[in-house]
Amino acid sequence: MAKGIVIYYSRSGNTKEMAEIVAKAMSEADMATECKSVEKVKAEDLLKFDAIVVGSPTYYGHMAGPIKQLFDETVGFHGQLDGKIGAAFSSAANIGGGNETTIMGIIEAMLIAGMVVQGDPQGDHYGPVSIGKPDERVNQQCCRRGRRIAELTKKLC
Repeated sequence: MAKGIVIYYSRSGNTKEMAEIVAKAMSEADMATECKSVEKVKAEDLLKFDAIVVGSPTYYGHMAGPIKQLFDETVGFHGQLDGKIGAAFSSAANIGGGNETTIMGIIEAMLIAGMVVQGDPQGDHYGPVSIGKPDERVNQQCCRRGRRIAELTKKLC
């Protein structure tokens, strides 16, 4: 059975709330999924998952330092994430505050690692985005992303 993990960093709780919604949707789509704060994840842990979803608040248009540190630590086993499914999401305080650049930074790291990243022709194309506390629209986007990740992972694994 395919296994997934949703990893997040969150100070305000907004990114954590999004992570929990994505993870729940993945689990409801019949994929065993863990949801953990980045502080509780070691880079080597990523090797045991088929799908890796990463969420970060937007800090100066980029991912939070602890998320970047996790990616930096995967250099020690570069190439071993090749073929795993990846996805990203972000939260910010403002519209146009750098959400998409944050998501794209996470996706760029995933692509360099050889991971497979699926876009979405509906809604938040690169990954769910929340401005402040997640609202109903964000909840729907997080659920959709979780389901799509689980479906893609089951097809490819």
